[in-house]
Amino acid sequence: MEYKKVPHPSKKNVKLNFILMKKIAIFLIVILLSASRFADVKEIKISGTVLSGEDGSPVPCVNIVEKGTANGTVSDLNGAYEITVKNEKSVLAFSSVGFITEEIVVKSKRIIDVTLTADVSSLQEIVVIEDVENETDIQNIVGSAVRIHGNSRRHKKAMMDMAYAPMIAYESDYKIPQFDTEGYTTINENEFLAAIKNPLSTFSIDVDVASYANMRRFLNNGQKPPTDAIRIEEMINYFNYEYPQPVRDVPFSVNTEIASCPWNEDHKLVHIGLQGKKIPTDNLPPSNLVFLIDVSGSMQDVNKLPLLKSAFKMLVEEMRDKDRVAIVVYAGAAGLVLPSTPVSNKEKIMTALGRLSAGGSTAGGAGIKLAYDVALENFKEGGNNRIILATDGDFNIGASSNAEMERLIEKKRDQGVFLTVVGFGMGNYKDDKMEILADKGNGNYAYIDNLQEAKKVFVNEFGGTLFTIAKDVKLQVEFNPAKVQAYRLIGYENRKLKAEDFNDDKKDAGELGSGHTVTALYEIIPMGVKSEFLKSVDPLKYQKNEVEKNSYNSKELMTLKLRYKSPDGNNSKLITTTILDNNKDWKNSSDNFRWSAAVAGFGMLLRESDFSQKVDIASVIKLAKGAKGDDDEGYRSEFIRLVESSRFVASRK
Repeated sequence: MEYKKVPHPSKKNVKLNFILMKKIAIFLIVILLSASRFADVKEIKISGTVLSGEDGSPVPCVNIVEKGTANGTVSDLNGAYEITVKNEKSVLAFSSVGFITEEIVVKSKRIIDVTLTADVSSLQEIVVIEDVENETDIQNIVGSAVRIHGNSRRHKKAMMDMAYAPMIAYESDYKIPQFDTEGYTTINENEFLAAIKNPLSTFSIDVDVASYANMRRFLNNGQKPPTDAIRIEEMINYFNYEYPQPVRDVPFSVNTEIASCPWNEDHKLVHIGLQGKKIPTDNLPPSNLVFLIDVSGSMQDVNKLPLLKSAFKMLVEEMRDKDRVAIVVYAGAAGLVLPSTPVSNKEKIMTALGRLSAGGSTAGGAGIKLAYDVALENFKEGGNNRIILATDGDFNIGASSNAEMERLIEKKRDQGVFLTVVGFGMGNYKDDKMEILADKGNGNYAYIDNLQEAKKVFVNEFGGTLFTIAKDVKLQVEFNPAKVQAYRLIGYENRKLKAEDFNDDKKDAGELGSGHTVTALYEIIPMGVKSEFLKSVDPLKYQKNEVEKNSYNSKELMTLKLRYKSPDGNNSKLITTTILDNNKDWKNSSDNFRWSAAVAGFGMLLRESDFSQKVDIASVIKLAKGAKGDDDEGYRSEFIRLVESSRFVASRK
């Protein structure tokens, strides 16, 4: 047998083989590491419910954040939530004002139910600090504020979040607060008026609810709202009441109740409630809507344009194929990004909304003009022709003065195009401008601070928000001076009218939507009751104010008159009813009566009212808990929690 001689490998070949093997090994390691890394980032969907450890009730609007990321969500009104996280190593943080933050590692769990524990001690130490000049000052102040609990970075950031959230949007742990330029119209609170000299009280209805959601935003962020941000009538009207539906061809029912006043039992409280006829969605007229969306640079924050887009997508989902939507945007200039499109093509509308981004200055006046042009071009006779303006209200280029805006909107509303205003954001929020625009545009005004509020405005109250069943609704009350020494209308300061305006059909007033409720309260000082609120006036020289003798024998406390027009009408109709005093104690009054009184009392506390008398947090909570009634959506439970936590919020002073 012959053996062939195999040549010995050269040093060069050995070296090449070694290099090749090394590269293969490195390649395999990279693949293994990549596979491991991708295995770690497999997304996981987590769901669950957040409950209160105090009574087991669901906790809405809890912030749920995947730590170390911008990924987050909030619990709904039933305390339920759903979030998709990176992997099983993710940590979820559950936080809400008044509760201790809970942090939970996902691991193998897919359903994570959380019970939050009340954190009274930390709420007691919340402080609101103004005129901070630099970041170092903030760290020093916040650090000292939480030193009782410890000096950790987490404690400092928690206090920062609660105390400064209304002023800042931060990406890092600490950031200098932005200058607060929010604007509110001054409200001079209604006083007691002598019935003998001022027998008539006249005002327009108000279905706006923006003040309540805005108030909630401040309290949830650990701050007391500005006094003029509190409009008590909007707080009362945020809630639905159990009033009967109207009968026959009248668009609303009128409901009245009198009882002793919970905060001064020598006084009486008069409760007036209107219930708009609820029209099934399928029977509502077709809509021609124009979404007028602010995409200026001030709308970049997550609680502005991103939240706005989600809210409007909810609205589109509620609309019908026969409805139409156009989208106008404005920043440095105004533009039409979506011509009027039937809702049967929902995908096109959703895509247009999804592509919106913020940047530039704010040409609000130009945007409003273009939106009205688009609405009129696609006008539907007998339909719902409406612009929905969504903004933080920061108009600064073009037709931006309140007077100029008012004239434009009044002119267009007479042509049948109404204006609804939806506010977003904080820091530069212009409540004063937006309230005026909605008032003059025959529309309503809401503030959206989270997705749950968006659902309330655009889903739960879809008909009331968008479909008017009666316009220019006014109330006029004549008090019997034989029974009433003095009276005070609680709230509605911005809605008061002159006595002669009641019969003037050219005078604008409020609109009532499908299913809307409107509630008003009068506090009355009966004859013979001594009160610090009664002011003496010298007798008149040239005339006498005398009471008709028959009035002393009458059981009538007051006469209530209402005027309203149909949505496309020009002539008003009159409703008149008398209100008798049955000497009822407030403890025997209806849930409607006691709930509205509780909300009014809390509003007076927030305003630091001169007329709050014996109202305090404890009495408001007791009154509200006893009148909560059916609360399927959880709005009343949320109110009670807000009142409970508000006692620890720092004063404005």
